[in-house]
Amino acid sequence: MISNRSRGTLVLAWLLGAAALPGGFAHAGDPVAGQARAAMCVTCHGPLGLSQLPNAPHLAGQPAIYTVEQLRNYRSGKRQNEVMGVIAKPLTDRDIEDLAAWYASIQISVTAK
Repeated sequence: MISNRSRGTLVLAWLLGAAALPGGFAHAGDPVAGQARAAMCVTCHGPLGLSQLPNAPHLAGQPAIYTVEQLRNYRSGKRQNEVMGVIAKPLTDRDIEDLAAWYASIQISVTAK
C-alpha cells in the first residue's frame, strides 16, 4: 500500500513533469473537431491520413504528441516546408491538438501478404 506521503510525492512528480512538457497542461484534443478541421489536409494526406503522394507522410495512427510538435514547428518556422508552413501558420493550439487527436484516433493494421 502506498502511504499518503508517497502518493503526494508521486502526484507532485507527475505535475512537475507534465508542466515541463511543451505546451504544459494542454487539453486533450477532440478527434471529432479534428476530423472536421482535417478537410484542408485531405488533398495531400488522404481522407483517413493515408497519403497517396510520395512526399506527404501518412498521418493515421501517429502519436498525438508527435503530430502536435511537428505542426507547432511548421507554424513557428522551426520546421520548413513551403506548403505546410502556409497551412500551419493560422492554426491555433486547439486546432493543432484536435488534428493530432483525430489522426491518433485512426486505427491502422498491417498484414503480411
